[in-house]
Amino acid sequence: MALVKLPYNTTNLEVDIAEKNLKAVLTSKLHDFRPAKSAEQLVLDALAQPIGSRPLHEIVKDKNKIVIITSDHTRAMPSRVTLPILLQQIRKGNPQADITILIATGLHRATTEEEQRKMFGDQIVDTEKIVVHDAFDDETMEFVCKLPSGASFVVNKLILEADSIICEGFIEPHFFAGFSGGRKSILPGVCSAETVNENHSARAIAHEKSKTGVLSGNVIHEDMIFAVRKVAADFILNVALDEDKEIIAAFAGDIIEAHDVGCQFVTDLSKADTVTGDIVITSVGGYPLDQNLYQSPKAASTARACAGKDGVIILVAACADGIGGTHFEELMLSGTPQEILDTIMAIPAKETIPEQWCAQIFSEMLLNHKIILVTTNLDHDLVRKVNLEPASTMEEALAMAYKEKGDDAEVVVIPDGVSVIAV
Repeated sequence: MALVKLPYNTTNLEVDIAEKNLKAVLTSKLHDFRPAKSAEQLVLDALAQPIGSRPLHEIVKDKNKIVIITSDHTRAMPSRVTLPILLQQIRKGNPQADITILIATGLHRATTEEEQRKMFGDQIVDTEKIVVHDAFDDETMEFVCKLPSGASFVVNKLILEADSIICEGFIEPHFFAGFSGGRKSILPGVCSAETVNENHSARAIAHEKSKTGVLSGNVIHEDMIFAVRKVAADFILNVALDEDKEIIAAFAGDIIEAHDVGCQFVTDLSKADTVTGDIVITSVGGYPLDQNLYQSPKAASTARACAGKDGVIILVAACADGIGGTHFEELMLSGTPQEILDTIMAIPAKETIPEQWCAQIFSEMLLNHKIILVTTNLDHDLVRKVNLEPASTMEEALAMAYKEKGDDAEVVVIPDGVSVIAV
């Protein structure tokens, strides 16, 4: 028997898989990468040698109003490490700078003060000016232009009023934007709901290039790049993380060039040859990403690449915060996978419903794959209503999958489906 561990909330679930069944375990080399320097030193080195840019302290020297865009509570960004260093570098160049930390929530709920203290530390929360972006507050938004897709680019006014825009985030594979990080700080991070929805339209999500690890030709990415150029964001600090959410590399400088270098680093360590199995087991990488079902297609999409035409997918997600967004839940409860997909594909881009993209991706998968959700937090009747099969334990889920595919079924495990690019 082989013992396999899968991240679940802040701990792990374990399952024994017979050697005769276990075909492959696909992992990201990011998790095994051991940097020679501390996280702080990696960040300092990146800032000292920026990519395609002057040093940050020089950029902000004559700037007054500075906005730092950072990640929200759904992301594992180690801001306790990065933000103090960024603030120090900014004040080194301009001690009198008027600095606002803007939390890029996209369409997510507001980040609470308790969550901010966990993310940033008490000192930053108590002493710095922090604003939580609200994509649904039209009074805080301003129209800029049309994006290449035809979508309206409407962004938080703080961005347009700033003399300098600094973005921090982390880079990992993303199931339709190619990668997280970089330009995503602007779009979807601090844009209006209208802009995010149009950028994530059904046709954009269905585009052949809108997938994990792909930037070239990715129409969603192209809108994001246009947006970040339009607002002239000055600088990024992006990091790569291991399975413990610790910094293993840092990339600073021009928001496009530095991000490209970071994406190549992540690609080189995340690529794994696709191995097809009758049963594919994966997780969303644990907390914070697995706190709701809405985020879980990021891992399920990787599992689908290894599940052949009709493989069973076992998806591990704690879902301690429930299903996720209201619109996502309503869509997932609205009918069969085919009915849901038909509804979504008929929605014009400018009428895109918030969160429909994850319902779209789930429905596409469910047309060909049974998905067993391992969770102890969601009511099992509710799980069935959203067309998934519930299980309380890995053993229960595996027994259900073997019943479907046979005792000799081949099993592929992707412990962290978000961190792997199946090629």
